[in-house]
Amino acid sequence: METATFEVAAGITAIDTYMTGRERYTAAYLLAAAEPTLIETGPSTSVGPVAESLASLGVEPDQLANIVLTHIHLDHAGGVGRLSARFPRATVWVHERGAPHLVDPTKLVASAVRVYGEGQMRELFGPVDPVPADRLRSVAEGDRIALGGRSLDVLYTPGHASHHICLSDSETGAVFTGDAMGIHLPDLPVLRPATPPPDFDIELAIDSIERVRARAPSILLFAHFGPVEDIDRICDLAELRIRGWGEIVRGALRTADDLDEIVEILRRETNQELATGGHARLDLERFETLSSIRTNAMGLVRYWKKRAEREAEEAATPQPS
Repeated sequence: METATFEVAAGITAIDTYMTGRERYTAAYLLAAAEPTLIETGPSTSVGPVAESLASLGVEPDQLANIVLTHIHLDHAGGVGRLSARFPRATVWVHERGAPHLVDPTKLVASAVRVYGEGQMRELFGPVDPVPADRLRSVAEGDRIALGGRSLDVLYTPGHASHHICLSDSETGAVFTGDAMGIHLPDLPVLRPATPPPDFDIELAIDSIERVRARAPSILLFAHFGPVEDIDRICDLAELRIRGWGEIVRGALRTADDLDEIVEILRRETNQELATGGHARLDLERFETLSSIRTNAMGLVRYWKKRAEREAEEAATPQPS
């Protein structure tokens, strides 16, 4: 398969993972350092293209020192077991909440099957191999991953997922955003939220976007897909989309409890966001593969129901006099 790599900042090269064999769906990033480091792997269906791209960039199987994951969702980390087997010296870094699910991915796979269905999950992501426990290192807020000549600071950024981190590069100031900001395709002026079940949280997501805004002086590097330099604009838009989609689903829940009906309401109410500013064609398939209306609706419905339950419990708890 054709490889596609391009430099996005000093010493940082984007790698198209060719997820499902299609270009510009998901990016991994190679950091040049004394310890060459890959951020994200893509799913198992991307292991071949990613390994070939690393080879084209001069990284041999015994040279890759680190694989760092923003979170364990399968489009970002599903290939880490197989890729780490091809690069046997690489240490795998992931948030402490996600680490156990890479050693034993049973629950991770089951969760993906509930969201996508078994057939689509197999087509999109392929099999999920475990990572040996002795290859894993857990990280948390404030940790620093030393790469030799540069480092990555860990920002704990829940909201999209409870195991989500962003990473700040010491040399360029670039921040690797994972899915904290949503889905932004490089050829279209559209940003779609990423609000999947089971633990999406609006307030945490907004807080995380603000943390990214404060930490990123130069460039954001999206997993879906590529570099963004207009940081304030994209942070404002990400917050607007999350709040807006959240309120649409909250309103829909007042009159509907059927997921299909809520999905249709969300689709109809957000249709105007797909205005392409003069672009003749909008590739909806990429958006629907990476962050479908249905998956977003599922996550937002779960968020509002959990919040209502929590508020009911708090209201029923006697307050100290």
